[in-house]
Amino acid sequence: MTSEELLTQFGPRESMEYDVVVVGSGPAGLSTAIRLKQIDPGLSVVVLEKGSEPGAHILSGAVMDPRALQELFPDWKERGAPLNQPVTSDDVLVLDAKGARRTPDALVPDCLHNEGCYVIRLGALTKWLAEQAEALGVEIFPGFAAAEVLFNEAGAVRGVATGNMGVGKDGQPHEGFQLGMELLGKYTVLAEGARGHLGKRVIAHYHLDEGRDPQSYALGIKELWDIDPAKAQPGKVVHTAGWPMDENTYGGGFLYHLEGHQVTLGFVTGLDYQNPWLSPFEEMQRWKTHPAIRAVLEGGKRVGYGARAITAGGILSLPKLAFPGGVLVGCDAGTLNASRIKGSHAAIKSGMLAAQALAQSLQGGRQHDEVSAYEESFRSSWLFEELDRSRNFKQWFKKGNTVGMVMTGIEQWLLPKLGFKSPPWTIHRHAPDHERMHAASQVPRIDYPKPDGVITFDRLSSVFVSSTNHEENQPAHLTLKNAQVPVAVNLERYAGPEGRYCPAGVYEFVQSQGTDQLVINAQNCVHCKTCDIKDPTQNIVWVTPEGGGGPNYAGM
Repeated sequence: MTSEELLTQFGPRESMEYDVVVVGSGPAGLSTAIRLKQIDPGLSVVVLEKGSEPGAHILSGAVMDPRALQELFPDWKERGAPLNQPVTSDDVLVLDAKGARRTPDALVPDCLHNEGCYVIRLGALTKWLAEQAEALGVEIFPGFAAAEVLFNEAGAVRGVATGNMGVGKDGQPHEGFQLGMELLGKYTVLAEGARGHLGKRVIAHYHLDEGRDPQSYALGIKELWDIDPAKAQPGKVVHTAGWPMDENTYGGGFLYHLEGHQVTLGFVTGLDYQNPWLSPFEEMQRWKTHPAIRAVLEGGKRVGYGARAITAGGILSLPKLAFPGGVLVGCDAGTLNASRIKGSHAAIKSGMLAAQALAQSLQGGRQHDEVSAYEESFRSSWLFEELDRSRNFKQWFKKGNTVGMVMTGIEQWLLPKLGFKSPPWTIHRHAPDHERMHAASQVPRIDYPKPDGVITFDRLSSVFVSSTNHEENQPAHLTLKNAQVPVAVNLERYAGPEGRYCPAGVYEFVQSQGTDQLVINAQNCVHCKTCDIKDPTQNIVWVTPEGGGGPNYAGM
């Protein structure tokens, strides 16, 4: 049965009304809710979270700039915010296959300086923010996936509906069926993170990206390791460029020393890569074998794994932030600063700016209109200035890694010394990431070594340590517009890239009765959204599974 048929048979849905409905309990959504209640404690605010709890689906490096948190909670230290490890040193390494060259500190661009920042576990900070929000009277509903945008008769967003529970793979309701609920708000805040399911729909519905560069993404794959205490250097931050990426493929690694003899490390691959034989997961595993990285990991043990798409297009790809009845905040809009490899401070600040504009509108008796004051305050903020300074970052790297590194040095090292706040030129992009892929016959095949189970691992063992789980008897949340396309186009022309770009082993081509077919193992999905972004035919559409499903990241 379709959702419409279920609604006809079991409806109407129950509804709850609020001043503001927030979708997503990441730093952006929670900061929006917190600031709203700080401004006007009488406002009713609800936050929906598809994960089992706030922070369950949060994944980031992460080195955090505390600037926005300081504005949200000037007493964050006294409140016990989990920023426990200040950055103590920075290394920027350029790798080749055998060695590493450390960039002299005096030549490191401003964007890669981390003085005053902290190495954190963003999931822990998210849980702390949720506690602060609830103490202010914000209602948080974990395990509720917002599956549908609701519009009023005038065409404005009036809220969202959560997904139905208890629907089997066959689409039929089974024992325990529960119809979704409508959460209605005078305003709706979309804070779902990169490539948000509802944000994607709203951007398309209102043409919010008209006149902007296409959004660009990267896939970040991360691991958490317990290491030999003798090798621990709490607060040390390492970033790498070069190997194993080729000249025309954007990517780089990070390794951050946490407190407690742990390191968080990972590799980021631009999803504009051209070679369909490339596997971001395998590139990350290969990167760990470099002597500069292996030396830290040997004698240690991997204890966590995760993957998440990252918005990397910058301010030139930022859509219009307000729409009739709501706003976009954080990575749902694309406020991450790729040049700084930081997004949490931007997410918090965008949420605060949105909250201030929404509160002003609500206090003026308005609802379901376009809150233009949000866009105006964003453009006069330090966040806009920061993003504008790095507006060309990803565009230069599309011209090759050498050009990208040289121009980043010019724009973020030389120009500031000459008194420029931002570059006096602008470089645009015109092609979305999925259009960059070449046919498999036109590029060299890449064969990766088998994992050793000590430093390098396979996908399934990695998904296991992410604690990913979905109720198996539910409709697949990875849907195909046309079931014939994966074999007829993707396998034929691109050698089946689904099985390589997915970091969780969701997609595999198998032979059945002498013919090829695509098998989708949706229960493995870590909600990274890579397939929704990189599928060359845009035939795969990620939709929300039952609430509470997906990864349960711990300590990440």
